[in-house]
Amino acid sequence: MLVHEFLTRSAARFPQKVALVCDGRRLTYAELDDMADRLGNALVRGGVGRGDRVALHLPNSVEAVVGIFAALKAGGTFVCINASTKAEKLGYILNDCRAKALLMQERTGGAERLWDSVPSLSLGILCGSQETPADPHLRRFEDLLAEAPATPLSHRNIDLDLACLVYTSGSTGEPKGVMCDHSNVDFASTAIMTYLENRAEDVILSALPLSFDYGLYQLLMAFKMGGTLVLERSFMYPTVILQQIQEERPTGFPGVPTIFAMLLQKDLGAYDTSSLRYLTNTAASLPPSRILELQAAFPGVALYSMYGLTETKRTLYLPPDQLTSRPGSVGIPIPGTEAWIEDESGRRLGPGETGELVVRGRHVMRGYWEAPEATAHRFRPGPIPGERLCYSGDLFRQDAEGYFYFLSRKDDIIKSRGEKVAPKEVENVLHMLPGVTAVVVGVPDPTAGEVVKAFVVASGASLTEAQVIAHCRAHLEEFMVPKYVEFRTDLPMTSSGKISRLGLQ
Repeated sequence: MLVHEFLTRSAARFPQKVALVCDGRRLTYAELDDMADRLGNALVRGGVGRGDRVALHLPNSVEAVVGIFAALKAGGTFVCINASTKAEKLGYILNDCRAKALLMQERTGGAERLWDSVPSLSLGILCGSQETPADPHLRRFEDLLAEAPATPLSHRNIDLDLACLVYTSGSTGEPKGVMCDHSNVDFASTAIMTYLENRAEDVILSALPLSFDYGLYQLLMAFKMGGTLVLERSFMYPTVILQQIQEERPTGFPGVPTIFAMLLQKDLGAYDTSSLRYLTNTAASLPPSRILELQAAFPGVALYSMYGLTETKRTLYLPPDQLTSRPGSVGIPIPGTEAWIEDESGRRLGPGETGELVVRGRHVMRGYWEAPEATAHRFRPGPIPGERLCYSGDLFRQDAEGYFYFLSRKDDIIKSRGEKVAPKEVENVLHMLPGVTAVVVGVPDPTAGEVVKAFVVASGASLTEAQVIAHCRAHLEEFMVPKYVEFRTDLPMTSSGKISRLGLQ
């Protein structure tokens, strides 16, 4: 199935059903399909052809949703870029993918210079503007919809064509575009919907950015199943999220540890959350202590702890009935996939051994856009000629029953006194302290090589460095105990809600 058929098929089945709640609007499948057809025709008129990249530098919005499906209907490849991305990085991504069209906000900084610095651009679409733009390169979103026909577009694409490029955060260098073809997206969506037991009656509330693949797939899965997506702009306002849960009655809520930490600080008893059937978590794993808090705060709601990376979308999930017995695990492979652990020589490892997670399946993406060396390092030949495996770059171990446990990014491992310290093990112990959120890094030491330093946010708790170290010493081996503790009012985060280790020393 092609990804834009997620919308067209649901529009045929449920034309008058509300598909999207966003920006105070409630749009049906028929309305969204009509808007996507109109904008798709406008894109074609503007020079977008088969395989051309259409970039969306937008917050979560109706225009972003329509733009995604319009790009696909025009035969193109969509590229969602976080709305907070500044001009220099925006220009880099646009040039890297050679974007043909750009949907943007009126207040995009440095926009007037894009037409000189990005020669591939032929069409700019301004969203949210009340006035006709003076810049001849730009057209108003609403004007294009009014002018273009709603005639469905014919297409020649097949499921091996690219549906989207998802740019990684670039924590180890310039951002790279992960190439996702239609079959990758369709397979991953179906596998996730299978274990979540999604159905057309589901309502998903998402505050995750569409530029983050976890947020993007909430849209794609909702439209594939014929459900309803309630799309919020930010997860930084937990009160708004709780009000939306009470008013819109969602059955599913995807989060990341940062979101759940903020929600747990609220008086949840003041809100009706009884509609929820499941919660999901990925991006960073939940510490066992946080899992227990969520189970107490949302009794009877299934909690799915999951693991994924942009290069495979989703890889592992923990069935909710295993949470109590394996709270530190991120589970087993998603339906239709295979995963194992290898050492540096390529030997498959057994239970209890630590090595790199390797993933095999239809959700292994096509590689990095025009980056053959990086692609060859991450995506390597599989057992069937022509097949790709994904080497995750993450260290795991597996128990005797086949459940996987995330330990660390390979690059994050701290080597202290000749021993290897996985930051997550230390962070899990720190999170046992009430109200604590923490991140751990290695810092140079003349004797030990590296020692552990903990950055701690203690919400509503009065803690000293000595108390934190004593707590860790009671639960960890001596070489894993932080030598330094620095208290912060907050921790740096990426746009997708992950705590960032960059710049912490």
